[in-house]
Amino acid sequence: MKFLKETQYLLLKEVRLELRQKYAISGILLYVISTVFIVYVTLGQQIGGAIWAALFWVIVLFASVNAIAKSFVQENPKRQLYYYTLVNPSSVIFAKIVYNSLLLLSISFLAFGLFAIVVGNPVQDTILFCHTLILGSIGFSIAFTFISAISAKANQNATLMAILSFPVIIPILMTLMRLTKISLNLMSDSAYYKDILILICIDIILSSIALILFPYLWRD
Repeated sequence: MKFLKETQYLLLKEVRLELRQKYAISGILLYVISTVFIVYVTLGQQIGGAIWAALFWVIVLFASVNAIAKSFVQENPKRQLYYYTLVNPSSVIFAKIVYNSLLLLSISFLAFGLFAIVVGNPVQDTILFCHTLILGSIGFSIAFTFISAISAKANQNATLMAILSFPVIIPILMTLMRLTKISLNLMSDSAYYKDILILICIDIILSSIALILFPYLWRD
């Protein structure tokens, strides 16, 4: 009960901080809108499903990095010490993951909506694609949030974040692209539920690792 209450307070803190620093979310929205516009101006609506899928996930991936990389960078050491005396470290990382997941879900569906309107919508199985988008956004959020925490402890070492992110993101991206191709009817696979199960397992494993290891990282 205490864990949920602490998470709720920290989540509200994240929302208020984001609303106070409106330039952060504005920059992310500008990136998504401008990227979609560049794709339209360059390629128009005459792009194949495979190219559409690749460009869409590139936009979502880089929007994820821009949105989540700042998770712990904006927390100065004095504020972290203050949190350390008040709340459980698991509540801190869980609140960050929940907030970043909600933020990234909003950005991902916005990108999908803009892509569908401006470039066209080749998605044939919308329900499968939406499930893929939700699980992928949550996976990106968990991975980048925890890696951001590690990077912050290493004096915001951007190189370290890139190195740690690569092996974690690759299996997520490969599964997302496979499910996206199925939803676009670029390939047929009646057992696609196995790929969905893989994404769910990846999200559960990443969140468990973050909740278990973050308290040790927090004490350092």
